[in-house]
Amino acid sequence: MDLGIILAYAPSLLAGLVYTLQLSLITALPALLLAALLAWIRLRGRQPLLQLLARGYTDLILGLPLLVLIYVLFFILPEYGLTLSSPLVGVTALTLYYGPYLAQVLRAAFAAIPPGQFEACSALGMSRWQSFRHVALAQALPVALPPATGLFIGLLKDSALLSVVSVEEFMYAAKQAISESYAPLEIYLAVALSYWLVTLAIDAAAAAWERRLTRHRIH
Repeated sequence: MDLGIILAYAPSLLAGLVYTLQLSLITALPALLLAALLAWIRLRGRQPLLQLLARGYTDLILGLPLLVLIYVLFFILPEYGLTLSSPLVGVTALTLYYGPYLAQVLRAAFAAIPPGQFEACSALGMSRWQSFRHVALAQALPVALPPATGLFIGLLKDSALLSVVSVEEFMYAAKQAISESYAPLEIYLAVALSYWLVTLAIDAAAAAWERRLTRHRIH
């Protein structure tokens, strides 16, 4: 064990970790928007075709490895005239893959709200936005937050697969460092410890947010 190797490559590893966090955060927004759309179609959509497409897409993604989706976007699409940059492939693949998983979480959280509460909101003269914000979202968010946090952590860790298409994230930086130093033990130990600390921080932040959301709940 040579800690000097870890210190020598710390700047490049840190740059890779920062890029991984940026990539994950950038992906989280379109994945959430896609999830919200899919959840809305499954819960409120009145078009049978949209329902069929949403269900089919969800079933396809749930049965598809992420690596296959990455390969399709990076290697197959150029055969049909559509070439995406490596970072765009990464964001697109993670969005398309995690959107349906997150949609399942949102759908379950909102479906658990009794319909009578919306009827009561209508009787009180509340608009749809007010009903959604003050009633639906206030109850669904604390329920959806723990599994959604787990999915975001999974997204963060699965971003390591993007190194196979030369996205310069954390694992790509680690592989570069190993190819130069021939010290896989030290580099991979630093990578594993970094992932562990980051996931602990995300989990702690989500737990604190959940406590804040539920501090006024009456049990």
